[in-house]
Amino acid sequence: MSDKSNYLEGELIKHMFRTGSFTKPTVLGIALFTTAPDQETGAGGIEVSAGGYARINRPPLDANWDAPANGGDTANTAIITFGTPSANWGDIVAFGIFDAVSGGNMLYSATLATTKTVNDGDPAPNFPAGAITISEQ
Repeated sequence: MSDKSNYLEGELIKHMFRTGSFTKPTVLGIALFTTAPDQETGAGGIEVSAGGYARINRPPLDANWDAPANGGDTANTAIITFGTPSANWGDIVAFGIFDAVSGGNMLYSATLATTKTVNDGDPAPNFPAGAITISEQ
């Protein structure tokens, strides 16, 4: 389960209750962290930056995310596979979803239930289908 960032909460409030509008992102960049970012602000996290790593784009499409269930849950419909490590990535403790494949605004984040150590030559890390769950409840 992931938490919505203050940025996204504010944009949705402006869109729903004020005169501002929120433009749906065309990119949903999945990021991995060795130090978890603050779930509200996105600050303080250390994103992986070692060889073979790049954020994975899973745009907001029906083919990438399940239809809402239980009044507001969705999950990734297919496996999300990162690049093959060509250097040690370290201990992965969290993930984030951003509106860009580099930089951008964090929309959601969560700590992993189990830390995953990723070293040079390991198989490409992945999230199986259904492993990333977003809840609006």
